[in-house]
Amino acid sequence: MNLGMNPNGELVQSAVNAPNVIEIPEGFLNEAVRFREMMMMYTCAIREVKTKLEVLNDDLATKNQRNPIQMIKSRVKKPASIIEKLKRRGYPLTIQSIVENLDDVAGVRVICSFLDDIYTVAEMLARQDDVKVLMVKDYIRCPKVNGYRSYHMIIEIPVYFSDRKQNIRVEVQIRTIAMDFWASLDHQMKYKKNLDDSGEISEELRECAETIAQTDMRMLNIRKKIEERESPDMLLQFDKD
Repeated sequence: MNLGMNPNGELVQSAVNAPNVIEIPEGFLNEAVRFREMMMMYTCAIREVKTKLEVLNDDLATKNQRNPIQMIKSRVKKPASIIEKLKRRGYPLTIQSIVENLDDVAGVRVICSFLDDIYTVAEMLARQDDVKVLMVKDYIRCPKVNGYRSYHMIIEIPVYFSDRKQNIRVEVQIRTIAMDFWASLDHQMKYKKNLDDSGEISEELRECAETIAQTDMRMLNIRKKIEERESPDMLLQFDKD
């Protein structure tokens, strides 16, 4: 029997070819302490990014009388997913390889109310002195073939530990509520291996993505019309309430 890892990142005893179990590379086992430390660092980086986003949301809410960010989700990639991605891309299965080659070990998802909120939040985050933007992929203006829409940023931020400062990369995805709902359904379908009508479902999802995009734009336009009709007296009354 060998040590392996199930999809939840838990160590298990298994035969080498046991189903649903990923064999742990020897390099990971020999550097278990360093691996745990690395995962802790990614968790801390997520905390830093979430704090920045929460401050931005509070600031914008005060200035604009509404919260542009509805929800912030986060996750650190599970060890089994990390190993699978390194193997799929042909990278060495080492701790150093994770740090050098994977940009999405730490992930933060920002759910916004309206389309323009996405770009406002992204621009304000990118302008911060200690945030370095490494890559941007705008799948809203240029959607994927399947209809996927979201705004992706790979950023690098400094995290201060007891004995050092470490620059850590975090993937930030910013999308509307409707986009997030669509993406969760698309993700669910990808893990259903035995769908006889997967092609038909994919086409339905693509059509829904177009409908969602049109709805997001209409909702933005409606909000702008409402704001144009708001009088100073109404805003003053809002402040008193």
